[in-house]
Amino acid sequence: MNPKFFLWLLTAILLAFFHLAEAQQPKVPGIGFLSGQSPSNSPARREAFQQGLRELGYVEGKNITIEYRWAEGKFDYLPALAAELVRLKLDLIVTGGPQATRPAKQATSTIPIVMAQDPDPVGNGFVASLAQPGGNITGLSSLAPELSGKQLELLMETVPKLSHVAVFGTLTNPGNAQSLREAELAAKTFGVKLQYIDVLNIDVLSPKDFETAFRAASKGHADAVLMLPGSVLISERAQLTDLAVKSRLPAIYPQPEFIEAGGLMSYGTNTPDLYRRAATYVDKILKGAKPADLPVEQPTKFDLVINLKTAKQIGLTIPPNVLARADKVIR
Repeated sequence: MNPKFFLWLLTAILLAFFHLAEAQQPKVPGIGFLSGQSPSNSPARREAFQQGLRELGYVEGKNITIEYRWAEGKFDYLPALAAELVRLKLDLIVTGGPQATRPAKQATSTIPIVMAQDPDPVGNGFVASLAQPGGNITGLSSLAPELSGKQLELLMETVPKLSHVAVFGTLTNPGNAQSLREAELAAKTFGVKLQYIDVLNIDVLSPKDFETAFRAASKGHADAVLMLPGSVLISERAQLTDLAVKSRLPAIYPQPEFIEAGGLMSYGTNTPDLYRRAATYVDKILKGAKPADLPVEQPTKFDLVINLKTAKQIGLTIPPNVLARADKVIR
């Protein structure tokens, strides 16, 4: 046999085996993670999502890849970031809140989208119903609107002779209108007067200037503050909690991040648990399930967090019956 022909034939055989072996290697799934926040803002959520994946056998960088995109609080960046993830032709996209879900929905109607949390998926137009989403979006509902009544009840148990409560929120924020309605129903039951203050529509220079809101609460003779969920509010939690202490107003917040920043107490959905459970949707979709057939699930874990240092600063004693129910106490 001609040595040159033999060498060519051997090379051809080796290349064929190489391409065959390459073709037989399983494709590593790629998913996108889109958030309006920064990775340092709520690290527990990202860690919980990664934990959920590990529990299901996924190891980032080995049998799954994740493309993270963070808007760093600049929500107008989200459409471009969503479009970027779509161009990568990923298997699915996980969104961290409605501000991220909407641009993802606008960017694609074919790539599956998993909501890690959303206060009102139906009202926001992301799914047809919780039981039958009907499109390319599914995931988890935080059900935040139904919690405001319980938060008001906790204020009633904590603050002596509570009669006036200032409610801080942003009606343009998804779910806040429903949260306010729930608070109003509870207020009628408890005989409490509510004063709603829209922090983005008062005479302030920017959303960062909350002093006007607290002055309005004081003028309204508020005995306490109930803070509704909102991305603007949580991004400015240090200033909000500081102003609440300076105003000596007991305040209840929707997330424990506020308490870690010096807030008095929080009661709400355990958000990291939602992110952990989002991994189960990733697993099901990667195994062939369609988002339209996966019902939107509701939260199962709720946390009460109390900061006794802050209580002491404002001269408030937390009743033993409330303290005993706390999932976490900062002393």
